[in-house]
Amino acid sequence: MMDYRTVSLADQVFEHLESDILSGTYQRGDIITEMQLCQELGVSRTPIREALRRLFQEHLIEDTPKGTMVLGITPKDFKDMSEIRLRIEELAVRGFVENATEDDLKALNEAVDFQEFYLSRSDVDQLKALDGRFHEIIYSGCGSMILRDTLAPLHKKIQQYRRNALRTPDRAAHSVREHRSILEAIQQRNADLAAERMYEHIENAMDRGLEKEDA
Repeated sequence: MMDYRTVSLADQVFEHLESDILSGTYQRGDIITEMQLCQELGVSRTPIREALRRLFQEHLIEDTPKGTMVLGITPKDFKDMSEIRLRIEELAVRGFVENATEDDLKALNEAVDFQEFYLSRSDVDQLKALDGRFHEIIYSGCGSMILRDTLAPLHKKIQQYRRNALRTPDRAAHSVREHRSILEAIQQRNADLAAERMYEHIENAMDRGLEKEDA
């Protein structure tokens, strides 16, 4: 049963279903129905319909002869989103170097410290959450709402691929080291170096995210 908090029930249903799709709980090709979702979430059809409408708009589901089918984020979608990030996340990190406050730098350092801590414990869920935290701090502190509002949703949508990129200790260690090197360049207020390292990080993350689960 879902609980009413500070957002509407339809918002809660949408966020719940979006998270399940983006995390891979619902796989591409799965068929979902209003009745099934009503039973699973313990809500009426009205918020379910509103949530499904928004998922259609996000291109995460589509109507088929068999019913409503989950699309999720395909490997091509992931590559396209990564290509966008390659081109504009450099701008965000440059903006962060120019605009970051001491609190921003402290928060970024803490995120990397915690990543290193959870890496030693092979905690993939915490590593994924802190990966999101690292990039969100940069987006929020870059001084551009346009960049923030463009990059934050992209990073959220690729969470299943981010998890895949952190699936093994070796891949996770590479990612955390890259975050540490980006942080060091930022602390030096070296925008060119930070941008170069961010580009390499996203390029490597794209390669790691596309590796097969059985690789």
